[in-house]
Amino acid sequence: MIFDKDGTTTIVFQENTTLSGFLENLKKAYPKLKHDNIVINLFSFDKLTINDLLEFLDISNAHKGSGQSFVLVTDKLNYDEIPDEISVVPTLQEAKDLIEMEEIERDLGI
Repeated sequence: MIFDKDGTTTIVFQENTTLSGFLENLKKAYPKLKHDNIVINLFSFDKLTINDLLEFLDISNAHKGSGQSFVLVTDKLNYDEIPDEISVVPTLQEAKDLIEMEEIERDLGI
């Protein structure tokens, strides 16, 4: 698992693993990440389904509940099919922009 920390945001990615292996490693590493905004880079996975993304829903909800952002990055899916409960964007820049907007909303109490 590879971590790229930039200020209060950590980008997480891993090559050469299955999605279930990635999730398992993420859950193990989560205590070190729980105070940061988290971006999950899924570009190393050739095929993803909506159900694959929903595997991240529990950790996403818990993380957002603690006042941090949690964003998945992939361009492999139709965004109209993705539930609103989970944040998914097609590029790392859009993930950073989303986190910046969410931080402003939290600062303003929105």
